[in-house]
Amino acid sequence: MRPPASRPHASGERPSGRSRQYSPDLTPPWKKPAQVPEVPADRDLVVEEAATGFCGAVIGCEAGTVTLEDRFGKHRVFPLEPSGFLLEGRVVTLVRPSQGPARPTRTASGSVAVPGARARVARAGRIYVEGRHDAELVERVWGDDLRIEGVVVEYLEGVDDLPAIVEEFGPAPDARLGVLVDHLVSGSKESRIAASITDEHTLVVGHPYIDIWEAVKPSSVGIRAWPRVPRGQDWKTGVCRALGWPENTGAAWQHILSRVHSYRDLEPELLGRVEHLIDFVTAPHSGT
Repeated sequence: MRPPASRPHASGERPSGRSRQYSPDLTPPWKKPAQVPEVPADRDLVVEEAATGFCGAVIGCEAGTVTLEDRFGKHRVFPLEPSGFLLEGRVVTLVRPSQGPARPTRTASGSVAVPGARARVARAGRIYVEGRHDAELVERVWGDDLRIEGVVVEYLEGVDDLPAIVEEFGPAPDARLGVLVDHLVSGSKESRIAASITDEHTLVVGHPYIDIWEAVKPSSVGIRAWPRVPRGQDWKTGVCRALGWPENTGAAWQHILSRVHSYRDLEPELLGRVEHLIDFVTAPHSGT
């Protein structure tokens, strides 16, 4: 004999042990939108902001916002909104990078980073470079090392007055002077000026490139090679023309500099010279 069918209680509640759970979402699985992945906004990650199309590398991420830098050095700040960015053509949600456990890392120059290290009080010694672009590139790669060592980098705007500058600086055992010169090749004007500096507490070194731009590897900039510019023509302007860039050397340099992330983006001829200068200026002084 079949048992009688159960009936709902008078209160309208289901009998204990007989309830069923139903999902309020009846959308078939194949019609549900794909889940958008979350991606940490790590430095140098290249993304496109979905609403504006602005494409750039992550250079900073604060609470609720991310700062991008495009290939011309322009900065834009965007909110970290869900599905707000494209990564390699895929919609993603950028999230603030997690603060993982402290571990040894490398600075842009390849040195072992010292987490939490404070900048040292500036030394009396200095490193001089020819121009602003040179100083910005040195800061980009060796900035962390220089701050820990307390070395200040200044620029000369050319080397014609270098002998007078050295004399005015007054190098000493505890105040050494290092100088980085562009296009220091045999027979050049720069080589003759460098040879006139004989002070034992001054070190003048140089790289073979016409301008510091050439010390950045072409592959890092996204070109096959640095073009040859006819003599008598402004070199930087000629480079912009040959590469089809707008003839705005300031914007061109910001584009080049934005492609430099570490020592791997620089030519060895520059790396060795800068490391030599840092060692010279920071060498211990055994004074009395």
